[in-house]
Order: sequence, then C-alpha cells, then structure tokens
Amino acid sequence: MATVELKLENFEKTVSGSEIAIIDFWAPWCGPCKMFGPVFEEVAEKHGDILFGKVNTEEEQELAAHFNIRSIPTLVVMRDNIILLSQAGALPKNALEQLVEQVRQIDMDEIRREIAEEKAA
Repeated sequence: MATVELKLENFEKTVSGSEIAIIDFWAPWCGPCKMFGPVFEEVAEKHGDILFGKVNTEEEQELAAHFNIRSIPTLVVMRDNIILLSQAGALPKNALEQLVEQVRQIDMDEIRREIAEEKAA
C-alpha cells in the first residue's frame, strides 16, 4: 500500500481502522525528511497490511502538537491505537524494516496489562 496523507479531518478514522500504523511527521523544507521520504515509501510498498501515513507538520500543526512533535522527521508507531514509539530522526531502510518486524511481534496483551498496571498504581 502506498503512503496515506493524514490530516486532522481523516486522522482518527484512518488510524483507528488499522491494526498497525507507522506515521512520518515531516515538513517540505526539511532536508532529512526529503532523504527519508523515499525510504518510507519503499518500505510502505512492501507492507500493504500496515498503514504508512505522512503528516505535513507545516499544514497540520494541531496534529503535530497533539503528538508533541519537537523535531522532524519523527516516526510515531501505533498498534491497536496504542502509541508504542515516538522517535525523531530518519532511519535507514534496514532499520525501518527491522522496526516493522519488531512491531509485528509485540505481545499487545502484555502491553495492555502494563498500561492497566500503570493506571492502577
């Protein structure tokens, strides 16, 4: 699947409808973002079952603020609508592929238990 442009209007519906979402927060003027874009697109094409979304932080400042984006590019990885990772910096292709595989293997029942324990404490 190709990448999907995410905006405030379509973000919740699009992301909540996906088991795994990997979101690239970027800006048109950002050099590292321009270098990372083709890598992100290439990996997205290989993993059609995952939502690969892009948020232009210049146009979608409210979304960027909601996710506390302080530098770009930043990747936000979500599974079952739970944020698993928010990491600034461009990744090489092999690192992004490894990240995809790690996210696939996470035991979400364990993550939910940990979240419940933190809330109870």
